[in-house]
Amino acid sequence: MASTSSSHSSSCILLFLFFLYFSFFFNNLNAKHSITNNHRHLHRHNNNHNPPSNIRLYRAFLALQAWKQVIYSDPNNITSNWAGPSVCNYTGIYCAPSLDDPKTKVVAGIDLNHADIAGFLPDELAFLCDLSILHLNSNRFCGIIPETFTNLTHLSELDLSNNRFVGPFPSVVLSLPSLAYLDLRYNEFEGPLPSQLFDKPFDAFFLNNNRFTSSIPRNLGKSKASVMVFANNKFGGCLPESIVNFADTLEELLLINTSISGCLPIQVGFLYKLRVLDVSFNNIVGPIPYSLSGLSHLEQLNIGHNMMSGIVPMGVCALPNLVNFTFSYNFFCEEEGICKNLTSKKIVYDDRHNCLPNKALQRSEKECRAKLEQPPVDCFEVCCVESGFGKNVSVGSVAVPPSAIPVAAMPVSAPVLAPRYPRL
Repeated sequence: MASTSSSHSSSCILLFLFFLYFSFFFNNLNAKHSITNNHRHLHRHNNNHNPPSNIRLYRAFLALQAWKQVIYSDPNNITSNWAGPSVCNYTGIYCAPSLDDPKTKVVAGIDLNHADIAGFLPDELAFLCDLSILHLNSNRFCGIIPETFTNLTHLSELDLSNNRFVGPFPSVVLSLPSLAYLDLRYNEFEGPLPSQLFDKPFDAFFLNNNRFTSSIPRNLGKSKASVMVFANNKFGGCLPESIVNFADTLEELLLINTSISGCLPIQVGFLYKLRVLDVSFNNIVGPIPYSLSGLSHLEQLNIGHNMMSGIVPMGVCALPNLVNFTFSYNFFCEEEGICKNLTSKKIVYDDRHNCLPNKALQRSEKECRAKLEQPPVDCFEVCCVESGFGKNVSVGSVAVPPSAIPVAAMPVSAPVLAPRYPRL
């Protein structure tokens, strides 16, 4: 009797397992059938849409939508209308005929200057392969510059100034074949400058107010820039003699508060197109090179707050276009000719805190005597030499904090305040 009961129980268990297996089999089959039908339905649905009539604007749409997703603050609602495929109607987005096909409209420019937007730059901006101008001045963008920017082969102007970008010098910009204008000032970039930067055909670049360190590369001058601004970084070293290679193009050179030392090379006087020269707040020693008297276009000359000495040469004071000459806070002991009366030429000047006889607001007699008792500066000993630097040069010395520089010491030249190039 017990055997019969046990056999009956086993049969029930087997029957239960049999029904459970087939139930699972059919449910799984139905599920697969449902998924297949859904996939086919979506495929048919996608195929019902016509492909984009302008694939370049469609890619721009994808790029801008990806960008909008990583914008975390837009207090002026600049990107509020960044919706839908009509990207040419987006605020700050500018379209134009393609360079290779005038019948095709593309996103050629982006101007979000002074928008106060916070966020970062996504990799998808590489889809904007027709972009010629990207202006993001005065926002709160942060992070690093995407390596995918290498796809922006038509980019000619890149303005990332007044933001919160970090990291080493964004070397991706060196791969952009069309780039002529580069503005990285007022960010948090750091580390050395790549020497390749000065091999590029930039017309202007602005690197001031970052955290760049080490020395200015010795090959400075292989580029053909008209404007170079390095102010308020921590370079150290000295100004290379290769600066002379800029003679045919350079109009404005600003090296304010960059910790450069050594003598001012005479080759600076061969930059015959120079209009603005500012090397103030550094550790430059030695005399004013008399070669500067050949800079007939020079309008502003600032060598203040250095350790220069000797004579203020008449040839410099007599420059025909000079309107502002600052040589205060040095150790000059004599002024030649017209230099004693610059007001007669209507030149705005500052000669304070030198060792000039019969002039007000000069250094104490003790300071001046101590300076005169030192041996004359041998510029060969303190300037750049073939091995890199003279033996008395201090590389990487600490620059003066920009906040400690009087406003009046900063030149009113266009590059420091705003680019001279037209914006969109």
